[in-house]
Amino acid sequence: MTLLNPDANANLLVVDDAPANLQLLGDMLRQHDFRVRLVPSGALALQAVRHEPPDLILLDINMPGMSGFEVCERLKADAALKAIPVIFLSALDGTLDKVKAFGLGGVDYVTKPFQAEEVEARVRTHLALHRQERELQARLVQLKELERLRDSLVHMIVHDMRAPLSAMRMSLSMLQAGPIEDPETASLVLAFDRAAETLNEMATQLLDVSRLEAGQMPIHKLESDLDVTLRAALASLAVLAGRRRLQFEAPPSIRAVYDQNLLRRVVVNLLTNALKFTPPAGEVKLSVTRDLDEFRISVSDTGSGIAPEFHQRIFEKFGQVGLPETRVGTGLGLTFCKLAVEAHGGRIGVESSPGHGSTFWFTLPAQSPA
Repeated sequence: MTLLNPDANANLLVVDDAPANLQLLGDMLRQHDFRVRLVPSGALALQAVRHEPPDLILLDINMPGMSGFEVCERLKADAALKAIPVIFLSALDGTLDKVKAFGLGGVDYVTKPFQAEEVEARVRTHLALHRQERELQARLVQLKELERLRDSLVHMIVHDMRAPLSAMRMSLSMLQAGPIEDPETASLVLAFDRAAETLNEMATQLLDVSRLEAGQMPIHKLESDLDVTLRAALASLAVLAGRRRLQFEAPPSIRAVYDQNLLRRVVVNLLTNALKFTPPAGEVKLSVTRDLDEFRISVSDTGSGIAPEFHQRIFEKFGQVGLPETRVGTGLGLTFCKLAVEAHGGRIGVESSPGHGSTFWFTLPAQSPA
């Protein structure tokens, strides 16, 4: 039934300088409930398309004045019209003609003399593909808008959390400053303070990821001693390491241009993750190597490793790997690292497999300040 036909009343434009071909195609397509407009030249085709964009164009190649190739080229150069599918019609059957037709953006090529059933099948196929493409684009726009709304909501909530978190930490600091005679109470206050500090760090991370994504994070690049920054990051985690061995390897006197605070946070993030997933008797190694145009900073561990199918996902926003009971934090740590490294013009990645530990690495351009 026509009512169940998704292509009913589809708007088709047929362009051919031969009146007989126009009449034949028009009659054939109208029999299948298509709305058909017939034009005899390329110039009139462009006018018709701009007046009322069709759902699909059947376009002859050999026409006087303006060829079908030129018509298609002009359509594809127009942002408002380039998505309209074009099926070429031609008596030319050479490979080069077909290659040129597809190279200009045509979706199909029908050789004359054509069969009515073939033309109808190709028209329906490309109408369906075009319809699906539009639906996917609409869904993508909706998803992007939902993601934007989610990020805005998260940003607003986290921003509003900062004030009560600061008040909580201040109150806990005042409690710790005074004598607490009960050991159990002192232990609870310390635990609350650490929990508040963790929440504050998570809030900061969420806000910083949003600022990096929006290009609003201030980046203060200065020429500095890279080994000093890396050693300081490593030393800050000595207590967290416990019995795990921490190693550092780097050439002497490494000078690079970077934001010290951002880079230190990247390294601390990577080291913290490595320590978290390395067994108590394991080893974590921070190392630096240099090629001609970049430094490569690596954090290697002897932990459980990561399956290859998760290597990209872990750098995505809120992307976490592992069992729910082993997941800690917001899943934004590596997203922050990726954005901060890319803000420096570098790259980030991971080399890992289950049972063989992990090596997270990132690069930093070896350049002098402008």
